[in-house]
Amino acid sequence: MSLLRKHAEKIIAGTVEAVRPDTAVKTAIMRRSFSDKIVAIAIGKAALSMGDAAVSVLGAKISRGLIITKYGHGGQTSPVFEIIEAGHPEADENSVIAAKTAVELVCGMTEDEELLLLVSGGGSALFELPAPGLSLADIKDASAQLLRSGADIIETNTIRKRLSAVKGGRFALLAKQKKITALILSDILRDRIDMIASGPVSADMSTCNEALETVKKYRLKLSKNVMEQLEKETPKTIANVETEIIGNVSLACDAAADCAEKLGYKAVILTKELTGEAKNAADYLCGEGRKYIEKLPETAFALITGGETVVKVRGSGKGGRNQEFALAAAEHISGMKNTAVFSFGTDGTDGPTDAAGGYVCGESSASMKASGISPKEYLDNNDSYNALNAVGGLILTGPTGTNVNDIAVFLYHPEQSP
Repeated sequence: MSLLRKHAEKIIAGTVEAVRPDTAVKTAIMRRSFSDKIVAIAIGKAALSMGDAAVSVLGAKISRGLIITKYGHGGQTSPVFEIIEAGHPEADENSVIAAKTAVELVCGMTEDEELLLLVSGGGSALFELPAPGLSLADIKDASAQLLRSGADIIETNTIRKRLSAVKGGRFALLAKQKKITALILSDILRDRIDMIASGPVSADMSTCNEALETVKKYRLKLSKNVMEQLEKETPKTIANVETEIIGNVSLACDAAADCAEKLGYKAVILTKELTGEAKNAADYLCGEGRKYIEKLPETAFALITGGETVVKVRGSGKGGRNQEFALAAAEHISGMKNTAVFSFGTDGTDGPTDAAGGYVCGESSASMKASGISPKEYLDNNDSYNALNAVGGLILTGPTGTNVNDIAVFLYHPEQSP
């Protein structure tokens, strides 16, 4: 394994370790006071570790609870929790079962119980109950169109929350003014709490007009029932919820920079709000990398970006936004010595794949072509997974237990081969 690849893996591991939610959950809980009767519900890709952390601090105060997470993200936990694994990035029947179970828990709370809600990214799909008059098929169709359109997460969740009986603050209303403490691991840029997991207990800051504009912008073809639902406004004030953001992409960027510095690189955080199409974001990062090499050819440096890009699906291949980012970068740095680019999702799963992201160096493009793979053709077919896999460029971490957006890094070391 090359030195740059080893350094990339150390940066990835160090970044993920720094944003694991267990310490953050424990710290947040210890700052607060709770009653002796708590119902705990954890929703999202980081639900298991968040739930475990809560039990480690609150112990027997948690009388019953539920963990709702992605397939493959469950595991052994306290017997106080029921675990339901469900679909992501699209909801499935288990998502509905999970939401119904959560609703039963909340509606069954006694007057002296309070709700501890632990939220992380992925909840928009994992936790779903169609609004009256809609079916799961309606929601799946709308979500599939949004995911393929190139719509960003704010646009996507502005629509998804309106189709749900448990999103956009509606889940909070079911508690009937009982106290809710929501600890949130943010995977949304600028930490919009009403968009994280589509805001189950957050007053909605988006509007019906914004939802309808998104339909128009991406030329979505939605049923009459769905369009009528989009015109029904969501709760704008919720009084019984205390919310705290306990982790976000900003912390992940800082951690990546710290890891790079310890490895001997000059670390520069270019942005913590990287958006747009993945391949265009790769163009930007690689362009900045070239500029730095011209200015500092004798300096080892790491250019770091954090955020969440999108993929406009045009082909039939396999991949995710981080792998697409890396494949696009392969052509930009082709032939460049001592250079690498990698992009990864902090949750360890990029799109509907088992990879967290992708890694490429100056030799990757040539290696793909030698294997009969045209990087451009595979990129056009959205088949980044198979292109990267052919040259050992997949980043495979497995589920990490956290989820705070994506990190992409341009690495340059003047004295080391890629």
